[in-house]
Amino acid sequence: MAETAGTRDKETIGVVGAGTMGTGVAHLFAAAGHEVVLVDTAEAALEKSRGLIERNVAFYPLVDASLPRLDPAEVTGRIVFSADHGDLKTSDFVVENVTEKRELKEELYPLLDEICPPHCVFGVNTSAVSITRLAGRTGRADRVIGTHVMNPAPLKPLVEVIRGTHTSAATVERTQALFRSAGRDSIVVNDAPGFVTNRVMMLTVNEAIFLLHEGVADSAADVDRLFKDCFGHRMGPLATADLIGLDTVLLSLEVIHDSLRDSKYRPCPLLTRLVDAGLHGVKTGRGFYAYD
Repeated sequence: MAETAGTRDKETIGVVGAGTMGTGVAHLFAAAGHEVVLVDTAEAALEKSRGLIERNVAFYPLVDASLPRLDPAEVTGRIVFSADHGDLKTSDFVVENVTEKRELKEELYPLLDEICPPHCVFGVNTSAVSITRLAGRTGRADRVIGTHVMNPAPLKPLVEVIRGTHTSAATVERTQALFRSAGRDSIVVNDAPGFVTNRVMMLTVNEAIFLLHEGVADSAADVDRLFKDCFGHRMGPLATADLIGLDTVLLSLEVIHDSLRDSKYRPCPLLTRLVDAGLHGVKTGRGFYAYD
């Protein structure tokens, strides 16, 4: 394969945000042999991310036997952990994973546009924010695309790729090829609030929370067991919400509700209360369930 930007086998992947999703994305691409630059303004987040990646590289093959057994130090050795956005200047493809607040994302993209080389594609890892709107904050709207990676990224086989209004066919092809290089398939959908996955998932999760809030179900475990045992779901909607992060669920619902002006997406008061209390699910140790 020719060694031109965007076509070589192993590109340099920039990852912005060292939270749950950014950590998983950095792990995914580094494990596939790519050089990765993981950027976060918080040094503590970067150190936590390094430890999680090393732990998960060793642990995930025990969960999924199809995953290769890799040396954790070798995987993290392919990752530059940096608090300086300027280190993204060598990136061929950037996956942005900052919190699901539209204003923060909109502020970031002009900065990325200035730092990153012209051939660099921007992948927006978002649950609901408009790809077209963020692309408009750059001078490369044809090279901005949604890359909705599911959590945990190293274990999920499929990525929802979102085509913005101006996203080029070449960018779509390049994005799908990049994820194939990491062993991931993808489905391309068009830009709309919540896309396909979260247009349905957030509605389901929110309604499940309302059922708990209204006392229709006695416990989160009862709600989830009905979905697992009756419908064969691997995880119930409330455990799924904890895994996603209740703060992310709330922000996603707010974006979809604001965009569609449809009252069925109004966030449940119980969800808002849990988020206000700092009970965000797995990442904080408690949400609808308690975690070690």
